[in-house]
Amino acid sequence: MNYKSTLYPQEPVWFCKRLHSRLNIPASSASWINELGSITQRLRAQYGDCVRVEVLHQHWQRAFISESRLLKVPPAKYILNREVLLYADNVPLVLARTIIPQSTLHSAQQNLSHLGNRPLGEVIFSYPKLKRLALEVAQIKTQDWSAAIQKKAIINENLWGRRTVYSLHQHPLLVSEFFLPELLK
Repeated sequence: MNYKSTLYPQEPVWFCKRLHSRLNIPASSASWINELGSITQRLRAQYGDCVRVEVLHQHWQRAFISESRLLKVPPAKYILNREVLLYADNVPLVLARTIIPQSTLHSAQQNLSHLGNRPLGEVIFSYPKLKRLALEVAQIKTQDWSAAIQKKAIINENLWGRRTVYSLHQHPLLVSEFFLPELLK
């Protein structure tokens, strides 16, 4: 496999949270970026049971260099990469990319490798000792998404997103979430 993401051919430029105020993030995006709880739970509170997940990609492969660094995993090591699109009533709302090292899968007793169409947030936010270790933000230009994702997710403007390092049982995982225009209306 010669690609690292079906969402974007090249890794976005991420900024640490302390630069957040300098990035001029619109209030509608900032509300989602700063969400302390589960994005899935917030979507369910807003849209009810019509929230669903489509798995776009789930494979063992190498992560981007900065992802490996954040997770403290050697760049040559294979990780589980899961990319999904969350919908409500067939309207695309959130693109997400999750990077899970093998040690994290083992500590979570493989619960994270067999999610199917279940949202990751429903699982990890049920762990009593879940910790948020780091948060970064990025803006991705329309043309930086893969053509297939631009069409599927109806991306016709620049998107803001966040990536969060979580710790489960002292093992890291990385979740990147990008908030689509329909969600921000």
